[in-house]
Amino acid sequence: MKCPFCGLDNSRVIDSRPADDNTSIRRRRVCDSCGKRFTTYEKVETIPLIVIKKDNNRESFDRSKIEAGVLRACHKRPVSAEQITKLVDEVESEIYNLEKKEIYSMTIGEMVMDKIKDLDPVAYVRFASVYREFKDVNTFMDELKNVINNK
Repeated sequence: MKCPFCGLDNSRVIDSRPADDNTSIRRRRVCDSCGKRFTTYEKVETIPLIVIKKDNNRESFDRSKIEAGVLRACHKRPVSAEQITKLVDEVESEIYNLEKKEIYSMTIGEMVMDKIKDLDPVAYVRFASVYREFKDVNTFMDELKNVINNK
């Protein structure tokens, strides 16, 4: 690591400890050339993920949007906050495991629908009605029939 005081890259770590709720490491270093001490922080570099929307606009991935959609679908249903968090964690892990820089919002929606279907059938139909933009009652009824037949 390059010393900020003398500019030489001759330093060593004298202390390391977790920082920022264990999301980074704080390192105290000493320069072997000038003897001055300084601090560095080491963080895991995540791939910035871009979501491609239906209208081809792009925006940064935001976990809270998935969480909000699932919360709305599960409103007044016997689904705990822990179950919702677990579902969102699973979807987020799946997304990042794809190791892509861009992902279509449709792909994320399908992932959520797969998971929410097992969680609560009413929440699934609610989520599907918004996600798939049901235009009329017949489309809604077709989806309900699919849920009933797949039990």
